[in-house]
Amino acid sequence: MSQHERITVTVNGEPVSAEVPVRMNLVDFIRSEAGFTGSHAGCEHGVCGACTVEVNGVALRGCLMLAVQADGADVITVEGLAQTNRGERLRRAFKAHNAVQCGYCTPGMLVSALEYVEGGGSADREMIRRHISGNYCRCTGYQSIVDAIAEVIEADNGT
Repeated sequence: MSQHERITVTVNGEPVSAEVPVRMNLVDFIRSEAGFTGSHAGCEHGVCGACTVEVNGVALRGCLMLAVQADGADVITVEGLAQTNRGERLRRAFKAHNAVQCGYCTPGMLVSALEYVEGGGSADREMIRRHISGNYCRCTGYQSIVDAIAEVIEADNGT
């Protein structure tokens, strides 16, 4: 059995083909083969959320998914968020609310936030906290992150 497999993954709208080790995780593929280095490998156990990316419209931990499992998939990373109006607005709101601090958790946090916003999430701060609870941030204390997400939702709702 081969220890490598040829895959093609569309990352931020760009098809990326490579022969990869069958045990390479998706976040390492995104960083090393696709060249999108915004997503981070933090704990590599799926706990911290720094590696969160969108795969076929669902936010997933890039360290827990093998790259070969993503063959044929459409992946959006933090670099691809600007492709959507809400993604760009979330990026601006995070900056305006100083919700980025060191920035290590920010890529995964933004992907999780976009999933919540585009899924019709409410501006209820407790609901926002629950949704992002799988993404750890050691710098902001979460309040500024919650405020940024709520601001985008409130703007969408005209409140």
